[in-house]
Amino acid sequence: MTHLYELTAHELQDMIKNGEISVAELVQSIFQRIEAVEDKIHGYSSLHKKEALASAKEIDKKIKNKKKFGGLAGIPIAIKDNMNVLNTQTSCGSHILESYISVYDATVVARLKQADSIIIGKTRMDEFAMGSSTESCYYGPTYNPWDINRVPGGSSGGSGSAVAANETILALGSDTGGSIRCPASFTSTVGIKTTYGMISRYGLVSYACSLEQIGPITKDVKDCALLLNYLVGYDPYDNTTINRPKVNYLDSIINDVNKLKIAVPKEFLGEGINEDVKKAVWDAISKLEGLGASYEEVSLPHINYALPCYYIIAMSEASSNLARFDGMRYGFRVNEDFNEWNKVYAENRRIGFGAEVRRRIILGTYALSSGYYDAYYLKALKVRTLIKRDFEEIFKKFDVLLTPTMPFPAFKIGEKIRDPLSMYLADICTVPINIAGVPAISIPCGFTKKDSLPIGLQIVGNFFAEPIILKVAYTFEQNTEFHKRKPNL
Repeated sequence: MTHLYELTAHELQDMIKNGEISVAELVQSIFQRIEAVEDKIHGYSSLHKKEALASAKEIDKKIKNKKKFGGLAGIPIAIKDNMNVLNTQTSCGSHILESYISVYDATVVARLKQADSIIIGKTRMDEFAMGSSTESCYYGPTYNPWDINRVPGGSSGGSGSAVAANETILALGSDTGGSIRCPASFTSTVGIKTTYGMISRYGLVSYACSLEQIGPITKDVKDCALLLNYLVGYDPYDNTTINRPKVNYLDSIINDVNKLKIAVPKEFLGEGINEDVKKAVWDAISKLEGLGASYEEVSLPHINYALPCYYIIAMSEASSNLARFDGMRYGFRVNEDFNEWNKVYAENRRIGFGAEVRRRIILGTYALSSGYYDAYYLKALKVRTLIKRDFEEIFKKFDVLLTPTMPFPAFKIGEKIRDPLSMYLADICTVPINIAGVPAISIPCGFTKKDSLPIGLQIVGNFFAEPIILKVAYTFEQNTEFHKRKPNL
């Protein structure tokens, strides 16, 4: 017997429209699943059961009375805990915002509500989205449904695990250096980072403004395209959004890669990449070649500078963005009265922020300080331009670029958390995409031999080429079985 929580959004959409199921039944099914497995997964920081059930009843009334309802009517969605949802906690996985209640909806949340989607709860994340494992969350780590001794990836690990464990139908994550694609790879889900500026960041608590994007984590590629239709679009509240003609991403759900030109960068399949991951990616390339595509190995000359470039820019922007969290106006504040504002300010931040966040603020402040700005931050911006040009050159000749999403499968809880450099190196395949600002999707492409852990394939496209990467992802998905395998909880 197939449970409602196991189905995809596009399957449930039809069932709701046809009156086969009620929205209340679906929402109850999700919360029953959460009650059954959440103590193993710890994917949520807060649950909104009362509000979700009330919304379900309202939507059922609309449908029964044949009133107009939204395109995502009744579809449950989980929201990463760095996006504002009116009258709910937005903690960013941090002690310093533990008591903060949002006073407005993020633009993406407002659009989801307008589409009549139902918000199930807020998902756990690495504190202020700084991490690749969801271990630095103030509420405790999230666990991978495929092996609860391993990480789900980060920083959107709660969203990835919740989707993989069927604790929600859809989820939102944010991606600054791979934070959607990493959990998608580690949990065998689908996650996309769109072209920079395609989705509004208004209401997203900023970490690194010039790099981050909100995006979907879903069970399959069609759900990803469906959700993008409600997220993409110009927003006057976010001056980084791009005003472009509307696209129906479901039109890209086509099983066809004939004459597709694939670039395979040598740097992404060399030293440091797990052998099982290499094999799975090459097998995926062979599969697409057999379906009519062609490939060629290429080189990205400046890609070796991507990781240091990314961390200088990201930490510098974090230093600036997180300066507002001082405990003076909202959030955590120490009880002691030091009689000096600067001591209160320093103590609030020392106790309120975790170790990784403090580390990045300190490094970012150093990179921006007088005498070092030109040597570090300004130089990183120049390198960023060179990396972006490398991608532009590739896309003059090729349609997509294929790489592993992550250099290795999910690692064990505690394995890398005490070694920051090792954790940063995990992002080697994903951060260049954020630096360039191009879109990329991660889809399941295999499992490791020994432990049967998920492996992700990253499909990268040119600016605004989301329709192309969705088509490639869908074609691969339709001709393989990897997305059908589910964790046994």
